[in-house]
Amino acid sequence: MDESQKRSEKVSLNWFDRVMQRLFGVIVFESSDKALSKASAKDVLTLYGASVMKYPMTVCILIIFTILASTLSVIAPIWYKDFFDIASTSPQNGATGEKLLGVIYIILGINLVMWFAKQVGHYAEIRLAREVMTGLRIEAFDYLIHHSQHFFASTFTGGLVQKVGRYQKSYDRIATSVAQQVIPTIVLVIGIIIVLIQQNWLLAVLTMVWIALVALSSYLFALWKLKYDVLRATLDSKITGITADTLTNHHAVETHGAYESEKERHSKIARTQMQTAGFTWSVWQVFHSGQELSVIGIQFLSFFVGIIFWMKGDFSLGTFMLLHVYVFQITERIWNFGNVVRDVYESIADAKEMVDVIQTPHDITDPAQEGMLTQIRGRIDFINTEFSYGGKSVIEKLNHTIMPGERVGIVGPSGAGKSTLVKLIPRMMDVTGGGASIDGRDVRTIPLKSIHRAVSMVPQDPGLFHRSLLENIRYGKPDASDEEVLGAAKAAHCHEFISQLPEGYKTLVGERGIKLSGGERQRVAIARAFLCDAPILILDESTSSLDSESESFIQESLTRLMENRTTIVIAHRLATIRSMDRIIVLDHGDIAEHGTHDELILQNGLYTKLWNLQQNGFIRDDLKEAA
Repeated sequence: MDESQKRSEKVSLNWFDRVMQRLFGVIVFESSDKALSKASAKDVLTLYGASVMKYPMTVCILIIFTILASTLSVIAPIWYKDFFDIASTSPQNGATGEKLLGVIYIILGINLVMWFAKQVGHYAEIRLAREVMTGLRIEAFDYLIHHSQHFFASTFTGGLVQKVGRYQKSYDRIATSVAQQVIPTIVLVIGIIIVLIQQNWLLAVLTMVWIALVALSSYLFALWKLKYDVLRATLDSKITGITADTLTNHHAVETHGAYESEKERHSKIARTQMQTAGFTWSVWQVFHSGQELSVIGIQFLSFFVGIIFWMKGDFSLGTFMLLHVYVFQITERIWNFGNVVRDVYESIADAKEMVDVIQTPHDITDPAQEGMLTQIRGRIDFINTEFSYGGKSVIEKLNHTIMPGERVGIVGPSGAGKSTLVKLIPRMMDVTGGGASIDGRDVRTIPLKSIHRAVSMVPQDPGLFHRSLLENIRYGKPDASDEEVLGAAKAAHCHEFISQLPEGYKTLVGERGIKLSGGERQRVAIARAFLCDAPILILDESTSSLDSESESFIQESLTRLMENRTTIVIAHRLATIRSMDRIIVLDHGDIAEHGTHDELILQNGLYTKLWNLQQNGFIRDDLKEAA
């Protein structure tokens, strides 16, 4: 048994699964793939139903006119029957001709009304699809964007984009199937059965039995195939995520010459995805072939029985014609019913991944009772603060107070919890024990909008959008005027390089700001902070990407930016924070030392060790500059 077969055994497969996999190839189910399929078909249809019912008038128009058109398609053949009965039994004279013309006019009227009903139904369907699909995409994005950094750090962004698109398109496929196939088929079947019962009860019973068998087998087969459809959709999202991840990091691929390994990685998942897709296509074709054979059988049987009744004189020519019009209508509908069930269940499988995301609770939520921060002083308290991730403790019962307007540097070895600690203030993540507060108020009781206005953060790797420089800087204050943006850019020394660009502030920066250098991206982020003008400022290695010349420009700007603000600066280069009011030294998630630079040097502790390493080691600043 090969490796893929061994891995396939992780999933409990029934005898039918094993037969199909033996015929069409073994399908590998990864444990991680199974974990992604938590939402049920009911969950998907419930969300779609809630969106549809926001437009009750359009839904009513769609249903009424679809039923009307379908009903008329059952009634029209009855008049064709009368036409042929009159033509075959009446003498060929003027009176008969007038009767036939009268029937033709009725048939014309029925077809015109049916045409009108179809057009109104199609218009209502288009309008409903337009509104619902737009709403679904907006609602999915609105929910998705409020997930935490932890969520996005654990998920392929490219895969998420595809999930949103499939969630929207899946509704369209399901709605089209229901409006154009399910409702007309139900009306047609009920109407034809009623007419057949009046004509010949035996044909009606045979038809009902055949319809029931085909519908039930289609449903059970689609239900069985659903797990493979979900796996196909999961692999589709996975390959999209891998593709986006590789292309986004093309520079790393190029730098390390990793073309072959990336191509091999991509082709491996591509083959697995296509194997799964091919399996679902193959098993469906086998089932569909069986249905097609049953259609041929029922059509032959209806002709055979019809001839017998006609020879006995129980059927007129019109009745014989009516029977076969109905048989062809029903067989066409029921033949397509299998495709409808397949499309619906494949669409549900495509939508389930996004429904999983929607059903995943947000890590960070607004408090039940909102109370905005007013007259912010900027005092920050950590009270028995704890934070754990994946069972590992990062911050352990930390207690400390940062006074309003105080400038505090945070240093420590890698993994000491520096970035984690400051992220607890703007609630980029929540404490798992104890608390963190602003002006004596636990941040978990403050509306997120209020926190974001109170705290401005310049991260080590600033995220820029593929938009203009003007828009990227204005992100710190959406209602800022062009003059305010220009002032912030000058304060952060962005204006120098922006003014040299051909399109100036209208220049598009590329995805994640790839068209700018690291220092230029950092200065744009600092310009945002100037524009935001928040009373609490957090700088997480905000000068780490700057060359010496850029850093000299920025230091003066940062000094002005820190004035009259509570400022927290995370730094690996201790020389950049030696002028802070206080320096906190973190080690293993707790405060090892704190004081001014001069006080900490005298303590001869961890800070002194870090300082000596940087002054005497290979990363000494003055030696680098001299070189």
